[in-house]
Amino acid sequence: MAGGIFSPLGSCSELEKANCHPLVCLLCHEPYQQPCLLDCYHNFCASCLRGRASDGRLRCPLCGHPPPPVQELDTTYFCNTCGQPLCAPCREETHRAKMFARHEIVSLSKRTKDIHKKCPLHEEPYIMFSTEKKSMLCINCFRDMQGESRAHCIDIETAYMQGCQRLDQAVMAVKELQTSTREAIVLLKAMIEEVRNSASEEEAAINSLFGLMQEQLSERKKTLLKAVQSQHEEKEKAFKEQLAHLASLLPTLQVHLVTCSAFLSSANKAEFLDLGYQLMERLQRIVQLPHRLRPAQTSKINSEYRAEFARCLEPLLMLSPRRSVVGSAGGIGPGIAGANMLPGGQCSKTLMVPGCPPAGDKMSSGPMVRKPTMHRYISTKVLLAEGHETPFAEHCRNYENTYRMLQAEIQGLKDQVQELHRDLTKHHSLIKTEIMSEILQKSLQMDVQIAAHYSAVEMMRSVFEEVWEETYQRVANEQEIYEAQLHDLLQLRQENSCLTTITKQIAPYVRSIAKVKERLEPR
Repeated sequence: MAGGIFSPLGSCSELEKANCHPLVCLLCHEPYQQPCLLDCYHNFCASCLRGRASDGRLRCPLCGHPPPPVQELDTTYFCNTCGQPLCAPCREETHRAKMFARHEIVSLSKRTKDIHKKCPLHEEPYIMFSTEKKSMLCINCFRDMQGESRAHCIDIETAYMQGCQRLDQAVMAVKELQTSTREAIVLLKAMIEEVRNSASEEEAAINSLFGLMQEQLSERKKTLLKAVQSQHEEKEKAFKEQLAHLASLLPTLQVHLVTCSAFLSSANKAEFLDLGYQLMERLQRIVQLPHRLRPAQTSKINSEYRAEFARCLEPLLMLSPRRSVVGSAGGIGPGIAGANMLPGGQCSKTLMVPGCPPAGDKMSSGPMVRKPTMHRYISTKVLLAEGHETPFAEHCRNYENTYRMLQAEIQGLKDQVQELHRDLTKHHSLIKTEIMSEILQKSLQMDVQIAAHYSAVEMMRSVFEEVWEETYQRVANEQEIYEAQLHDLLQLRQENSCLTTITKQIAPYVRSIAKVKERLEPR
């Protein structure tokens, strides 16, 4: 039993980690046999301590605490009635009172482990133990009990063995709880460290991404400003050249008009017929010359800055590339953003959707959700509330019904798993394997259903892409027609302004010719 007892013990911390049983000797690792309590309050078997004394003094094998100096002590006694040890002064002074007259005081060396206490009522030794009242009974107490209560009485030895077993079970339960508590503490500390590290990594990632976005946006901003300046210079140069041409044309026209007015006012019939047709041919040639009266291009500078900013952020945000709908010749830049932009900087609400991944992508590739579920749910509600009976609206209605059903089943599985986890970690109760197998089987079935629903939704991509392509083309055409309408109205306004100016200029000549004609006509 005491083999290897002279091997050195580890530190107290190592001993705590070993989670030793409180009723097991720390040296022989067996239940105590004649336990001895040292001054440092560590317990060992008497046989385990034999041979460990050095120079007549015994040090604690666990902590090395030295024994107190040897003092001349009086004879020590023990009161079996009180259950307390007594020194000589206490025996002589305290226990000499009349109230302690019946106390049984013996020498400490004569005190045995198996001391039979007596019943204070009948002065008989205890022989039975009542498991109902949790008290010891003498023969008289046992006889005075009712028959039903006697069924709960057992002998002292059996009660002692059962009590030891129950205490051992309770101690083991506490030890298990202690072990679980320590494991939980270690786990929570690790989780706190992981949360701290995750927060640091997330902050670093956010700062890094934000810095890259700022750099990309700054570079793209410089490029766009250069493009705007280039378009401005090009358009301004073209308009100035056309303005110079028209400015040089206007005096020529003015001279010909004055010449015609003077010719009509001074020429007679013969001179008119002789020179009039030549003058008319000259005027016709002037009119038939190619004059650039309409602006060759619009005055609007369009850099498609929204689409360009979005395009430069796509690699950083891992967005799919946007498709080009209409070329730049139509006044609309590449990408969905260009097709969605209305004049005046307004944005179409029905076409601002993120780009879709290619049809060949799997469920596991790329981000699973492009928009938050609540955002998608609200957008779907708004779409269905508009009341437009379109194929996509019908698809959204069917999708919401199926999604709610799948979500409810997933939530049920979550609740079951959380309940099992709570029972396992908090209550330490046994878990039936059948329940885990059932949950796992349901989870696999849900995975198959979700994959099938995903495939069904994925198959609708080609149909919706055709509708979306038609919508993009229709919006682009409507925008082009709208811009053309504005351009035509501006052109008509410019022509009307020129007509008004010419009318104001020739009005005096018309009035002058009218007066001459009145004088030439016979009265």
